[in-house]
Amino acid sequence: MTMQRRAFLSLAGIGAIGGGAYLLTRPAGPGETLIPAAQAQSSNVDTSAVQEMVQGNPDAPVELIEYASFTCPHCATFHANQYPQLKAEFIDPGRIKFVYREVYFDRPGLWASMVARCDPIRFFGISEMLYARQREWTEGDGAQIAANLRRIGIAAGLDEAAVDACMSDADMAQTLVAWYEENVEEHNVRATPTLVINGETKSNMSYPELKALLDEALAS
Repeated sequence: MTMQRRAFLSLAGIGAIGGGAYLLTRPAGPGETLIPAAQAQSSNVDTSAVQEMVQGNPDAPVELIEYASFTCPHCATFHANQYPQLKAEFIDPGRIKFVYREVYFDRPGLWASMVARCDPIRFFGISEMLYARQREWTEGDGAQIAANLRRIGIAAGLDEAAVDACMSDADMAQTLVAWYEENVEEHNVRATPTLVINGETKSNMSYPELKALLDEALAS
C-alpha cells in the first residue's frame, strides 16, 4: 500500500460513538494526504512514552524494523507468509532484534493500534489476529469497525472496560500520530510494508530475498 492510497486523519475529528468515545472516520478526497490537520499539533507532542514493540534479542547485532498498517492488505499477506518464517528462523532463536512500528493510513488503522497496544504483553498476539481477520473487521462504517475491533480485543483477553478506555484515549491517539510522523520521516517510509535493516530502508520483498539480506548482515 502506498501513501497515495491514504485516508484523511485529523486529530480534530475525535468524537463519540454511542456511550463511549471513539475516533470518527471518513474517506479521503482527491489530493488529500494523511494528517494535514494534525501536523501543527503533533510537532510539539512528546512521544517518549510510546513503547517500542520488540521481539527477539534486543542486543542482537542486526535490527529489523517493519513499518506496517493494520489496514494494509500487503501487510496482512506479509504476516501470513514471510513473518512466520522470519519468526522461526531469526526472531525466536534470538539472531535478530525485530521491531514492529505502525503506520496510520486511516483512522481504523489507528484504532486497531490502540487496541493492540492496550496490553503490551498481548500486542503481537492481537496484531496477528488483526491481520488474520482484516477483511472482517474493516467492513462497515466507523461505528461498526470500532465495534469489530472491540470484540477482537475482548476475544484476545482484554477487559471490556480496558478496551473502551484505550479506544477513547484521545491523548494517546495524538501521541501515536506524532510518533508515526517522526518514524516515517526518519526512514523515508512511502509504502507498507517497509523494512529497515540496520538503518537501511528496503521495500517489501519475498522471504528468500529477506533471508539473504539478514544472513549477509549477520555475517558482516
